[in-house]
Amino acid sequence: MEFQILDDGHVTSAAGWRVATAACEIKYTGRDDLALLVSDLPCTSAAIFTTNKVKAAPVRYDLALMQRSAGILRGLVVNAGNANACTGPDGDAAASAMARAVESQLGLDADTVFVMSTGTIGVPMPVAKIVAGIERAAETLSPANGIAAARAIMTTDTRPKHLALRLTLPSGTPVTLGGMAKGAGMIHPNMATLLAIVTSDVAIAPNVLDAALRRAADLSFNSISIDGDTSTNDTLLLMCNGIAGNSPIDELESADGAAFLAALTQLCRSLAQEVVRDGEGATRFVTISVRGARSHADAKLAAMTIAKSPLVKTALHGADPNWGRVLCALGYSGAELDPERVVLHFGGMKVLEDGLPLSFDEAAASDILNLAEVAIDADLGLSSGEATVWTCDFSAEYVRINAEYRT
Repeated sequence: MEFQILDDGHVTSAAGWRVATAACEIKYTGRDDLALLVSDLPCTSAAIFTTNKVKAAPVRYDLALMQRSAGILRGLVVNAGNANACTGPDGDAAASAMARAVESQLGLDADTVFVMSTGTIGVPMPVAKIVAGIERAAETLSPANGIAAARAIMTTDTRPKHLALRLTLPSGTPVTLGGMAKGAGMIHPNMATLLAIVTSDVAIAPNVLDAALRRAADLSFNSISIDGDTSTNDTLLLMCNGIAGNSPIDELESADGAAFLAALTQLCRSLAQEVVRDGEGATRFVTISVRGARSHADAKLAAMTIAKSPLVKTALHGADPNWGRVLCALGYSGAELDPERVVLHFGGMKVLEDGLPLSFDEAAASDILNLAEVAIDADLGLSSGEATVWTCDFSAEYVRINAEYRT
């Protein structure tokens, strides 16, 4: 399937989408910290939320909203600087007030606006500031503000994360998908501390959309780890307004369904990888591939255990080809393993075969790891299960950022 990656594509690249931003001074000064996104038509929508039992007020609001609305939405309001988590009944009221303010300001039906928040946990939401920001943003909605919106939702991110791609469905209709994400720390399935919003102009049935989103998430946002922590606000939202005019996709296994899924997966994977590349204090983008596992689930378990090992990640930061740390992580991962069948490669250099170390050039191996892009490949030699995940190294800068996050 061929996709056209749009130059500077963003969350409003698809037809029928407008966005605006505002500076509310929730935590930051001198920058926008609120984004308002709206579709010209009602949208079929699907969402995936954090599995953390400690859920922020907007997550609780949105879980109930998706039930009340049957997944038919018109827009989204998202703020940075305050997570609205562990804020009690006042936090629940704040999340509801944000949605109601957008619906009132734009004349939308009740229960059609989704709410996202990100930032510091346990701080009361400055509702009056946010409502005033919503009122200002509502006056400047435009398809041209997509990149500004990606900037507005940043917290410890160093750069905005946005992308759009276009494809022609096998049935002949061109459709576009756009998206934005934020996240740089507390990143790990399921979901990860991130917010991600994907929009499209495709027409698609609700059950098909939900299935597509879950498949795409498994191969993207649920295949990354920065530090092994899953937070309270993690949310992935997909909204499709049908303006492209294609015959609604009602089977994921159809030609159009498969094409949409491939495009959605590509978009989500690219955004997820950008989150990893911008990991807090990260100096290396690391691809970990495991094959020869008993199943895909075992391969992913093994790969993710390597990805979240502090010892592996610190070794990568120091460009230390310490294969023992990788083999150790495989051993405690819970995946089925025969150590005598394991083969390991660092960046194409074989360092372990049949569970035994090979004689290799340590300096050359260190050079391979002393790059911005690093690969670790493990073959478990058991069957055909395989999986790929993405992570980054641990640096002193990661410690500094998180030691000083509140102060």
